[in-house]
Amino acid sequence: MRFDLITIFPEFFAGPLEHGIVRRAREAGIIHVNVQDLREFTKDRHRTVDDRPFGGGEGMVLKPEPLFEAAESLLGHSVGNAATKSALDAKTAIVLLSAAGKRFTQETARRYAGLDRILFVCGRYEGVDERVAEHLATEEISIGDFVLSGGELPAALVLDAVTRLLPGALGNEASSQNESFSLLERAEKSQTGALHKALSHGRSLLDFPHYTRPADYRGWKVPEVLIGGNHAEVAKWRHRMALEKTLRNRPDLYHDRKEPV
Repeated sequence: MRFDLITIFPEFFAGPLEHGIVRRAREAGIIHVNVQDLREFTKDRHRTVDDRPFGGGEGMVLKPEPLFEAAESLLGHSVGNAATKSALDAKTAIVLLSAAGKRFTQETARRYAGLDRILFVCGRYEGVDERVAEHLATEEISIGDFVLSGGELPAALVLDAVTRLLPGALGNEASSQNESFSLLERAEKSQTGALHKALSHGRSLLDFPHYTRPADYRGWKVPEVLIGGNHAEVAKWRHRMALEKTLRNRPDLYHDRKEPV
């Protein structure tokens, strides 16, 4: 899978791309990441990428020309009208990172993992010219209900979330997870198996609590069910704890569920 990051701060990505799963996925050829300096598509000696908005107001807005030209150069064809946008490869997305975008979720990450290529447009300043959102981007995405200084950090976050879902990216980590759940997932027809399968596929639940050694730390003991060896009971406990944690920390995720706690 290929990721293109269009930004005025290409050096920002030196850190996020050089560590952990993303680095290993790059080295293994699972993903290819290209960081594109937006200023290379400016035409004045000051390499200007922003301007004051029409109608007045505080701050500066990223201009449309360099953003369109950067994306078109990367894609190898023009974009922006009905014909070219509809002709855009169905396996390619142009994602504008914006506080005004739709909320990024795990479901979005799974959908992105089915693509071949994503171009990230990293906004800055007070935003980008609206024609970028309307005629260049195929999607406008926000990572939460708060404002950041730019789209670089959200782009790195989305890239990481998508990379984790690609086959082979997690390597032994994925294998160990599948192995620990294998006995339960074989029991798909049982209630316990169905519950655990739903939980493991992330159906609007927070993760269940995890414990490791020592079993007794400062008097705080690991729940007995986790060390008893009964996989079916472990699955039930994890499902119940995930529901309780979701209700406690993110009740908004639970409001449309019909399962009893």
